[in-house]
Amino acid sequence: MILYIYSKCSTCQNALTFLRQKNIQFISREITKTPPTLPELQTMLKYLNGNLKKLFNTSGLLYREMQLTEKLKHLSEVEALTLLTQHGMLVKRPFLLGSDFGMTGFHEDVWSEKMGKR
Repeated sequence: MILYIYSKCSTCQNALTFLRQKNIQFISREITKTPPTLPELQTMLKYLNGNLKKLFNTSGLLYREMQLTEKLKHLSEVEALTLLTQHGMLVKRPFLLGSDFGMTGFHEDVWSEKMGKR
């Protein structure tokens, strides 16, 4: 399982703590240095039922600076995913990709339910 985080993000730190307390094995990657790859984003998009907007950190400064609220409506799926591979700060985090599931954002109850089934 791969966990993409931004080390200065408190929600990401909560996700790290959660996984460590549950003794769940994972690989952690700094999203600003190594954003998710195009295939990883495509896989996550499937887990999010094709909801492209759920991949984006819509409350982030870069999202607002790039004025993506309007621009996203006019981008193809490949264009939007390519943008995410180029700008890790645009990706909703934490970004957890397992072998048969994926989750963005950290909600302890949701993560507990998903991890309980592992």
